[in-house]
Amino acid sequence: MTAEGFLEGRRLQMARGVLLQCIMGGYPPARFYGSDDGDLALVADPAHIHRLPWSQQPRALAICDADELTGESSKLSTRGQLKAVIARYATLGLAPVVATELEFFVFAPNPDPTQPFQPPLGLDGRREEGHSAFSVSSNNGLRPFFSEVYQCMAALGLPRDTFMHEMGVSQFEINLLHGDPLLLADQTFLFKHLLKEVALKHGLSVVCMAKPLAHTPGSSMHIHQSIVEIGNGRNVFSDAAGQPTATFRHFIGGQQAGMADFTALFAPNVNSYQRLCHPYASPNNACWSHDNRAAGLRIPASSPAARRVENRLPGADANPYLAIAASLAAGLYGIENELEPSEAIQGEFEVPDNLSLPCTLHAALERLKRSQLAKELFGKEFIEGYVASKTMELTSFFDEITPWERRVLATQA
Repeated sequence: MTAEGFLEGRRLQMARGVLLQCIMGGYPPARFYGSDDGDLALVADPAHIHRLPWSQQPRALAICDADELTGESSKLSTRGQLKAVIARYATLGLAPVVATELEFFVFAPNPDPTQPFQPPLGLDGRREEGHSAFSVSSNNGLRPFFSEVYQCMAALGLPRDTFMHEMGVSQFEINLLHGDPLLLADQTFLFKHLLKEVALKHGLSVVCMAKPLAHTPGSSMHIHQSIVEIGNGRNVFSDAAGQPTATFRHFIGGQQAGMADFTALFAPNVNSYQRLCHPYASPNNACWSHDNRAAGLRIPASSPAARRVENRLPGADANPYLAIAASLAAGLYGIENELEPSEAIQGEFEVPDNLSLPCTLHAALERLKRSQLAKELFGKEFIEGYVASKTMELTSFFDEITPWERRVLATQA
């Protein structure tokens, strides 16, 4: 909308069904978002009105809450769902603290989607072949791009911790500083938007798919989680002697109880399961461990004050609001019901059947659709609408025949 209209406080309204729009642009039946498809109000968060530093024309972006016209948060809003989870913690005098690690690929433009992605040409005229993991080299020629990324992050108030070249070909990772879950979800959303916009200015393409390249590690969005007492900031995962508490165990137990039901919230696309079915550093399980990256729930080595649980299931393609909400809601469910986790695993291990997770989007959606826990924590309206939208996307995928099928199966008798 115009700056004048925004500053005058003009209300911006949007059809309710837009919150369930699928990624191809269509909508599930209207019964999933109210048969009248009435309006919602988009209410700007005053803390998140940002001048966009990469835009030549003066332009701003406002992160909004989607509220019903009666004033309450829409049950279909993922940002609203996260705010509700945080509020449930607050009733217990607790505040969750999270940090996200986001991985992404930087590619040359890909105008023909039938062709594989390629890394950009480097300063020596060659394309990276995957030998630059954790390297300090700038031979890939991306220094101007990253310099503008850093400048734009500073302009948007996005504090960064570490930035590195990851294991994949032209794959990178940023760690955002830990803090309030809603703030981190907003920052993760803004960062992904920033990456894509700045990449276009530099003739590049940033891809946040979970698995854009075969035979290459996928991209995750690991979520680090701890809980502090409101008022004194004490980490309730550690006691006065620095040892793990019952609350810590119960949080892990809740995470384990919810991971299979919530897999479709952490891994929302067909491509998400390409990452999870090649499980190196992308564990498709609900096991937990001390500092073992093969476990879906990892306890990083840290001081007692920084004791935390890392959920390694979500991919870079996950909605940050929904993934953080689902992970924290599962942990709170464990605390409230005093759930005990399984035994921690170490070294190489076999995943027990009760800790394995769905390995296709179809299986994950079926599990979510049947989950009473998901409907209890997020509401029947949200879960049924989400499943309906994602089922449309899955059906669209199955409407296409892939090159692999033509290449391999057409010659079979």
